[in-house]
Amino acid sequence: MVVAGVAGFLGWALPPGMRTAAAQAAPQAAAQGAGKYPDHPIRLIVPFSPGGGNDNVARTVGRRLGEILGQAIVVENRAGAGGTVGAETVARAAPDGYTLFLGGVGSHAINPNLRKNLPYDAIKDFAPITLLAQASMVLVAQPSLHIRTVPELIALARKEPGKLDYASNGNGSSSHLAAVMFATDAKVQLTHVPYKGLSPALTDLLAGQVPLMFSSVVAILPHIKDGSLVPLGVTGSHELPSLPGVPTIASQGLPGYETSSWYGILAPAGTPRAIVMKLNQGLNEALQDPKIRESLAGDGAEPAGGTPEQFAEHIKREKDRLGQAIRQSGLQME
Repeated sequence: MVVAGVAGFLGWALPPGMRTAAAQAAPQAAAQGAGKYPDHPIRLIVPFSPGGGNDNVARTVGRRLGEILGQAIVVENRAGAGGTVGAETVARAAPDGYTLFLGGVGSHAINPNLRKNLPYDAIKDFAPITLLAQASMVLVAQPSLHIRTVPELIALARKEPGKLDYASNGNGSSSHLAAVMFATDAKVQLTHVPYKGLSPALTDLLAGQVPLMFSSVVAILPHIKDGSLVPLGVTGSHELPSLPGVPTIASQGLPGYETSSWYGILAPAGTPRAIVMKLNQGLNEALQDPKIRESLAGDGAEPAGGTPEQFAEHIKREKDRLGQAIRQSGLQME
């Protein structure tokens, strides 16, 4: 609180050219109030199984953050219920900075709008620290459909309403919601085939059991490169370096369609401000590491960073935006 007051005073009293420097100094001053933290290893709860894109990001960023802080970051996978198990674990943990959470669009924007009796409050039970990255997904099709563009998919779906299946990582997952939003915007009927995670969904997709799927780029890229799957479009606002020549879905006749997966680091609500700011400072430093930026780019993700307040606003904005999309689509948990 003292830091905020001093920063506010300085911002008012100093000439314009010095206000930016004062603002930049405030987080560093807050971080210095963290004392000897951390003095033992930190748990980072990942609400997914080992080996996925989010898990890889957690381990890569966690390793660098550990080097910066001088303590190990121990990744602990707590998969289940669309991220609910991991989120609840952190929401109920001691707010001492030694239990962190890799939260994202599922745990903090989709679940609060879709799951009844959620055992945590996405806003009140967490202290946002840093938005790590945002990642577009890619819509892929089996070559057997003989389509290569979004307009061709829409035409086929309208010709055979409800007969085209799509796989997802599970009910209420980001891949599920991306497809629901697509069907709503395109005014087509697609049939949802939910799986318990990415691995079984991808297995059946490659085997031709289901012909369509929205997926993270990192999981699907090898199968695009070897011709096993056809990329129809990316879900973000621009094309991806890892998928050159693959246009956005919005540019193919669905203006306004945009969705992405995102994830960041959060702590339990009540974590001391000085600890939050020390972690924020360390994470922002880690995100400047060329190796981490290269790793994120390989996953189709773009580094973010920023302040805890910016991340908190991002969560609220995404929660409201996706809530509106869910209500418009009539989507309910199956």
